[in-house]
Amino acid sequence: MALTGRAALLAALGSLPVGIWDPGWTGILAVNAPLAVACACDYALAAPVRRLGLTRSGDTSVRLGDSADVTLTVTNPSRRPLRARLRDAWPPSSWQPGTETAASRHRLTVPPGERRRVTTRLRPTRRGDREADRVTIRSYGPLGLFARQGTHKVPWTVRVLPPFASRKHLPSKLARLRELDGRTSVLIRGEGTEFDSLREYVPGDDTRSIDWRATARQSTVAVRTWRPERDRHILLVLDTGRTSAGRVDDAPRLDASLDAALLLAALASRAGDRVDLLAYDRRVRALVQGRSAKDVLPSLVDALATLEPELVETDARGLTATALRTAPRRSLIVLLTSLDAAPVEEGLLPVLPQLTQRHTVLVASVADPLVARMATSRGNVDAVYEAAASAQAQTERHRTAEQLRRHGVTVVDATPDDLAPALADAYLALKTAGRL
Repeated sequence: MALTGRAALLAALGSLPVGIWDPGWTGILAVNAPLAVACACDYALAAPVRRLGLTRSGDTSVRLGDSADVTLTVTNPSRRPLRARLRDAWPPSSWQPGTETAASRHRLTVPPGERRRVTTRLRPTRRGDREADRVTIRSYGPLGLFARQGTHKVPWTVRVLPPFASRKHLPSKLARLRELDGRTSVLIRGEGTEFDSLREYVPGDDTRSIDWRATARQSTVAVRTWRPERDRHILLVLDTGRTSAGRVDDAPRLDASLDAALLLAALASRAGDRVDLLAYDRRVRALVQGRSAKDVLPSLVDALATLEPELVETDARGLTATALRTAPRRSLIVLLTSLDAAPVEEGLLPVLPQLTQRHTVLVASVADPLVARMATSRGNVDAVYEAAASAQAQTERHRTAEQLRRHGVTVVDATPDDLAPALADAYLALKTAGRL
């Protein structure tokens, strides 16, 4: 039982004591008969809260940055009309800051034996699963003097998926893929590609592609055309250790890596290649294998939705062993990790030959654009110090990348906005060169 603001106001205006009773009190403190009777009647006419039936429906997933609508159906089985205020509680990260109060609170009236729906619109600010908390309902009598209040647990989960902002680059990358694959342009020649057909030589063609036997049988020079091999295996390996938790442009490095992995997966699956994913630090955090081209992207998005950085040092030996088990045949292994000197030199470099002797390896890393901006700082002592520190950091990063290249590794080092398209370009370059 709750004394409403209206009843308190009436008591104050009339300077009269009000009868208030609660099971935890020892008795009635003061009595004003007319108002006490009105409050008692109002309380008796308020619809009971415990007997209400509540069910949910609506969205179960949403991309980060978009909105999800979750509908709550309230059924009133009693003989009294329900006049209520309702709060549908969710975790704070389910809304933009400052919008929770307006989005989660509702007024509703439900006649006896009927049901009504209210919709809560979520706009999450983080990836992962958002689970509904309690539904609190305050049921008022017709006078609004007293109210009944209670809570219900109505389970519901909304999975917040990665935003996949880099999908805007997919059309241009697919156009390059079609050109590479020979559907819109001249087919290419390269080691590891498949013979497609013969055509007449035109100036500028690689003379190594001339088919001399076919040329001898006709009056023109014949050139072999080639197409990239399909059905190659791509293994995306996400390092989820402590270095992936570092924030770049106010977001963890891992988020930029996820976005780049999704664009590459979408592109490679369209190219006819098989794509698997492994997320690892000291144990497997996510594993997606054996999906068809149609199912691989939804499976990756779902697996990556709940992935978070772990504040532990990545076990490079364990990562390498797991990657080799996951890709037993020759594959392109794309390792999204840090180019910080210590983790690479102490962890990755000693075990890198195990990967490169069997697979083509590509390392992609998120660069901090702030470091590049600091390099141009001038004007005072602090700015010059920042520029010197930035130059040292860039030099170490370039040296680490060069060490990886000496082991035959392709290195992509780009800022969060550029990493996804740069990684896709590196993949297409490897296909062009016939290394896949």
